Amino acid sequence: MKNYLLFGFLILILASCGTEKQESPDLIIHNATVYTVDEERSVHRAISIKDGVVAKLGTDEEVLRSKGEDTEIIDANGAFVIPGLIEGHGHFSGLGQSLMNLNFLKSKSWDEIVAMVAEKVKHTEKGEWIIGRGWHQEKWTETPHDHIHGYPRHFDLSEIAPDNPVMLTHASGHGLIANQLAMDVAGITVETGDPVGGEIVRDNQGNAIGVFEERAQEIIRNAYNYYLKDQSDEQKLKEWYDGIALAQKECLENGITSFQDAGARFKEIDRYREMARSGEFDMRLWAMLRHSSKDMDGKVSQYRTVDEGDGYFTCRAIKTEVDGALGSFGAWLLESYADKENFVGQNTTEISEVEKIAEIALRNDMQLCVHAIGDRANREVLDIMERSYEATDKTDLRWRIEHSQHLHPDDIPRFGSLGVIASMQGIHCTSDAPFVEKRLGEERARVGAYPWKAIVESGGVVTNGTDAPVEDLSAIESYYATVTRKRIDTGFEFFPENKLTRDEALYSYTMANAYAAKEDAQKGSLEVGKYGDITILSENWIECSEQAILDTKILYTIVAGKVKYKNEAG
Repeated sequence: MKNYLLFGFLILILASCGTEKQESPDLIIHNATVYTVDEERSVHRAISIKDGVVAKLGTDEEVLRSKGEDTEIIDANGAFVIPGLIEGHGHFSGLGQSLMNLNFLKSKSWDEIVAMVAEKVKHTEKGEWIIGRGWHQEKWTETPHDHIHGYPRHFDLSEIAPDNPVMLTHASGHGLIANQLAMDVAGITVETGDPVGGEIVRDNQGNAIGVFEERAQEIIRNAYNYYLKDQSDEQKLKEWYDGIALAQKECLENGITSFQDAGARFKEIDRYREMARSGEFDMRLWAMLRHSSKDMDGKVSQYRTVDEGDGYFTCRAIKTEVDGALGSFGAWLLESYADKENFVGQNTTEISEVEKIAEIALRNDMQLCVHAIGDRANREVLDIMERSYEATDKTDLRWRIEHSQHLHPDDIPRFGSLGVIASMQGIHCTSDAPFVEKRLGEERARVGAYPWKAIVESGGVVTNGTDAPVEDLSAIESYYATVTRKRIDTGFEFFPENKLTRDEALYSYTMANAYAAKEDAQKGSLEVGKYGDITILSENWIECSEQAILDTKILYTIVAGKVKYKNEAG
């Protein structure tokens, strides 16, 4: 009898041990300030992750009690633990390409850019194109000596690169400058006309100065794409995948666990799906499909994808646009530019085309995401969305206006009343600040430029991001801009009445972005059952000083409970 009892006791012990091992989390983070961004804004000392999702939150003692032999333990030393940061609007493959080409985001003058191109010429064979991105004439410390509307002429580029076509894209992506050889290859002459929705910038004699705005860029890009035809498909594909690898690395080093890609082509969607199935993503990607209504009609259902590869890739949205960027005079305004008389910007896509795409989105249960920067553009898009909402019995559409930068005051409350999401980027405000008032005038800039607080207070949802590679992929700098509306370099403060609180800004980078992608049940806050996607920061963004925000270091980036980036420098 004693032997039977002993045997039974041993079985119970073994079963208990097995249960304990099975329930032990894969990761525990303790000695931390865990700011959950849940509805109650709960704060905890520790968090555990099991099978890729949050298992428990509580005190150090409560959470550490469940650790097992194989549990990875991170002592956060008091660091700030938040839901994984979500890039709310960027260009994923474009980010990768920007990391492989010349990057001018930090350039302070045209001479600096010319010098970078000259250095590149030394290591480039004759006939090869030289590609770069990131220049912005309004952000230089000095105006080029020979310019039109602040734009430099092509002569310096043409002189240093007589044997290489050069194409340098504006930081906004809504303009470019080319040298003479690139224009010759593209067939540009005095007789070349402006395309609909674009402008070839010319001097008083009608000569192209090298700058191509909005749709006019396609003339130069088509010449470049023709050049690329000489590359093998294998070369092109390798370059694309190399860029994607660089983009993932850049995201993880910046604390980004999810990225919302504002425009991917059919072939890219196919590649992303395969990457997700094969477990090649180290972070999560959510993409907007971008093609014309003609190309998409009848095909969208084939590309609609939700949570491929256990939540690593989703394509449930369509992207289009109605105007360009303010810096390149492309934003579509209700009234003329203050610094360009009798010019109201560019309507880059006909409204009838946007309406067709809206219909396709409705039929295929896709979110509609429309780029609109000027007040006229935003009003037109709000009107389209309002008509579409009234024409359907579907609810919870969560359609988005990408950027929503310059609004007429009458349109600000419409975001909340319609349920349209303002997909904005905090860093654009302070980055653009030096020229916004010049473009719009004081009154329009004050009441309608980047009106985050006004939208939130009227019941709207404001998201956050960087529009990378238009800006650096730095959530730190964008968060700082959102809560201060100050430039880092000069301290210039842009109408601070529209800044967000620390909590509102953190929400805009986490839960708001998750909500804007219809993924708020899975991510955006640290709650039991949600993805174990976590960013650990060196500074407490709710309580630290403004300067300390800029001093923040990304300590860890964790996706599904696995450490994908660790700052070894600490």
